[in-house]
Amino acid sequence: MNEWEWQLLEDKPAIDEVVVGGVAFKQGDRVRLHPRAGGDIMDVALSGKIGVIESIEQDYEGDVQIAIVLDDDPGKDLGMLRQPGHRFFFRTEEIESL
Repeated sequence: MNEWEWQLLEDKPAIDEVVVGGVAFKQGDRVRLHPRAGGDIMDVALSGKIGVIESIEQDYEGDVQIAIVLDDDPGKDLGMLRQPGHRFFFRTEEIESL
């Protein structure tokens, strides 16, 4: 990535809350995962799992991504520290409030 691309990422405003179907989601909320149909093997493995919203982020195109740390992940503490492999990203329509 060049300096300009990094700046685009840095300039994104923090998202504290996102409303989906009249339900507000924020960091710390517990959710159940419902990955989209036709996804990969990770989507199948994570379907129905429960986790906590670690962050709400926005990609280059402006789409909202929800970073989830799974309740039953033995490396959950690493996910909360934003370490690779312990946070999973989902679209807003792939999560259900608990």
